[in-house]
Amino acid sequence: MTGPDPNRIYPNEKLRQIVYIKNVITRSNIIVGDYTYYDDIDGAEESEKHVTHHYEFLGDRLIIGKFCAIARGIEFVMNGANHRMNSVTAYPFNLMGGGWERYTPAREQLPFKGDTVVGNDVWIGQNVTVMPGVHIGDGAIIAANSVVAKDVPAYWIAGGNPCQVLRRRFDEELTDYLLRLKWWDWDADKIFRNMGALCSANLEEIRRIVD
Repeated sequence: MTGPDPNRIYPNEKLRQIVYIKNVITRSNIIVGDYTYYDDIDGAEESEKHVTHHYEFLGDRLIIGKFCAIARGIEFVMNGANHRMNSVTAYPFNLMGGGWERYTPAREQLPFKGDTVVGNDVWIGQNVTVMPGVHIGDGAIIAANSVVAKDVPAYWIAGGNPCQVLRRRFDEELTDYLLRLKWWDWDADKIFRNMGALCSANLEEIRRIVD
């Protein structure tokens, strides 16, 4: 048994509020790994609408790893939302037309934070906003209603507005082991064979995985 087909839109036809994101995205500047899903009863198929201010000419990408769980209300704010801040006014005159477009700022005049990256096995709660250029590490958990403006380390729980790291999920030794293990890169058969260990609260079981 190998589980649901990662190339289907709905992993479970009885739960059509859950969609594998990689199978509904159309933009080349959004990259999503296998089994990562978006859960939204009001239109999970439209997950791209939750990636805002994302303009190809800026070159930034949203990169999300495998096996992430993303709840409804997510918003990834990309670099196109940034205004020029080193001038007297931050008002974007150029967007309004009427001749004001002659004052369009050069790209190097705008704050640019680079790619937004979400690791593997990340759980993001409801109504979370992720700001441009943030990196969220593997295994991290982001609490509902958070605004993530700074990087979150792997296997930490973070939350709040502004989002702060709150506590480790596991001790440093186990965290390092899991980052080396990279279970999300296993084939489907190996994941199924070891699913008991992956889902167990007995964390010592994961250390006994041999194949």
